[in-house]
Amino acid sequence: MKRFIEGTDRSQTTLFPPSLDDYIGDDNPVRVIDVFVDELDLRALGFAAVDPAETGRPSYHPAIMLKLYIYGYLNRVQSSRRLEREAQRNVEVMWLIGRLAPDFKTIADFRKDNGHAIGNVCRDFILLCRKLGLFSAAIVAIDGSKFKAVNARDNNFTQAKMKSRLRQIENSIAKYLDQLETADRQEPIIAEARTAHLIEKIEGLKREMQRLKKLEAQRQASPDGQISLTDPDARSMMTSGRGSGLVGYNVQSAVEAENHLIVAFEVTNSGHDEGNLAPTGEAARQAMGCKDLEAVADRGYFKGEDILACEEAGMTTYVAKPLTSGRRARGRFGKQDFVYIAADDEYMCPADKRLHRRSKKTDKDRLNHLYWTEDCHDCPLKSKCTTSDVRRIARWEHEDVLERVQKRIDCDPGKMRLRREMVEHPFGTIKSWMGATHFLMKRKVNVATEMSLHVLAYNMKRVMKIIRTGPLMAAIRG
Repeated sequence: MKRFIEGTDRSQTTLFPPSLDDYIGDDNPVRVIDVFVDELDLRALGFAAVDPAETGRPSYHPAIMLKLYIYGYLNRVQSSRRLEREAQRNVEVMWLIGRLAPDFKTIADFRKDNGHAIGNVCRDFILLCRKLGLFSAAIVAIDGSKFKAVNARDNNFTQAKMKSRLRQIENSIAKYLDQLETADRQEPIIAEARTAHLIEKIEGLKREMQRLKKLEAQRQASPDGQISLTDPDARSMMTSGRGSGLVGYNVQSAVEAENHLIVAFEVTNSGHDEGNLAPTGEAARQAMGCKDLEAVADRGYFKGEDILACEEAGMTTYVAKPLTSGRRARGRFGKQDFVYIAADDEYMCPADKRLHRRSKKTDKDRLNHLYWTEDCHDCPLKSKCTTSDVRRIARWEHEDVLERVQKRIDCDPGKMRLRREMVEHPFGTIKSWMGATHFLMKRKVNVATEMSLHVLAYNMKRVMKIIRTGPLMAAIRG
């Protein structure tokens, strides 16, 4: 092997072998993990077994296990079995946890038993980012993304899925019965073998039908009308692709504008985003320490009560209003074609007629005022407006709040483009780290622990890119 770079002879011995510290550079991210965990008050954060028991076999200190997990999630190694192997062969891990080698069950139990404390560690790092002045822009983008759970689609049952599967089984039984009649007319040897095979198939389908009927009783007893057999908390959700969906969780997050750090998140098993604007925005406001906060979200978050709650809490919202009415599609005027005149508390219709407030009604705890005019009967535009005697416009008692939101969007349409740039990147990065399977644990509380570790790893990696490892370690110690 002349004229090639040659390695060291495997049998070469040295008098003074290099120490592990010689293999770890001063700017290695593993040093940040070591300093960060050493500066934490694990007892105050809620970790179990911080104080060792007086009897029994000695346990691993929670700091050791936490360092191992943070390293794993920073390097896309989330499995407890893979972390066990890394502790035995990875020089960085050996340096980080002092050449300890916990088994996979011990590693997995630590994550399962310390979920709340791990969530507190994630929040602790967000507070550190706040102290470092990384949240100077009081703007967040709020969005939700669907993550796969440890539950196959075949092990999730909704009303539509149950009807479809039962119908498929009934059709299959009918098909096999027809084939039985055909088999009777064949040669005796062939008919006997074929008949036995078809009877076995039919019996198997009947057993499956009985199983599905028992599951249907459980499904009907479920509050939301669906059940998951592997992960009971996972739910079937539609995704952006037409006709596609997954069984998993909907993770809500708030991402700040300047450095794209995740400042707040929550794991939900609701398939839609409606109703999450105010809670997520308030969590972000508390994390960033802002009195006034701008929150940008897509049209899936548009809900009057939520937007009102945000305004009352001091948050300025930018939420696009969805066009849910089918009037435009049918060639008729929509509500947006009627102009509200605040000074007179009236609406101006496309025919320049005034609609006066005449009554009110309550719809789902919302008080709406109704406006109409008697001039509809002779209006030349009536065919483009309504098929009823008069066109009524309903106005929510807090409609002015929604009008201010729309006015803000009209004056600053770039805010909605900014939302995509801010919030889509963190979700895509974390899903890439997770791989195809996404979450590894079952139950919502455990999935929240996993998400805390992913968010902590994402934020830590972002901050190391922004201010570098040396200044970050100095800030942690300081």
